[in-house]
Amino acid sequence: MRILSWNVNGIRSVGRNGFFEWLEKEKPDVLCLQETKCRTDQLGPEYLAPFGYESYWHCAKKPGYSGVAIYVRGGAELALRGTAEGIGISEIDAEGRVLNADFGEFMLVNAYFPNSQRDHARLGYKLRFCDAVFKHVEGFRKKKKPVILCGDYNIAHKEIDLRNPRSNQKNAGFLPEERAWMDLFLSRGYVDTFRKFVSDPDHYTWWSYRPGVREKNIGWRIDYHCVNSEFAPLVKEAFIMPEVGGSDHCPVGIIL
Repeated sequence: MRILSWNVNGIRSVGRNGFFEWLEKEKPDVLCLQETKCRTDQLGPEYLAPFGYESYWHCAKKPGYSGVAIYVRGGAELALRGTAEGIGISEIDAEGRVLNADFGEFMLVNAYFPNSQRDHARLGYKLRFCDAVFKHVEGFRKKKKPVILCGDYNIAHKEIDLRNPRSNQKNAGFLPEERAWMDLFLSRGYVDTFRKFVSDPDHYTWWSYRPGVREKNIGWRIDYHCVNSEFAPLVKEAFIMPEVGGSDHCPVGIIL
């Protein structure tokens, strides 16, 4: 089973820049999107049901902001049993940041973590979100339900996960508080699937739009598939797709 995740920075924008051709070529069983920036009534059938996919959405109340979606391919190896929006906390769910999909043998949680912002104005909200998401996935785990938490975490965990760690110590996404949460999350029995297979540097998932930055690979790795440790042996491969354009992020994937 092949599961991909991608912060598209606007589904309609990426739709005009090769998304459908890419989707038809890659044919993932499941595709999780973050930062869709739309309501479903703004989308035509080419977005809602392309190439035999069914799509499920959690949109923000604020127009043109945040939002997540999950595409499930018809004939996928495991049937989708149902989806649920959010985690039951109004300040989080109003921003359309979490969508849950039950595949029977595991729960897939597609999450778009907040950005702490340049002046750290949303750091408190970000940390509340992180704690709430941790409790959310732990709830499935306590019920013996394996869980995949995928999406844009907006956190570069270790110095290896961004090109210029020294100059970014005080910048959103690499703040000590954010990295400490990631330390805690992984120490509680979760696995960063990419680092299970790849230990070398220079693998990133986000690049600034400034000219030449992506070409020079001056990036951050802030998009993840993390799984509970009991489920980790079923992850046979984890990868990043930096060659895919259309967004300031690139897709990331796992194979179960």
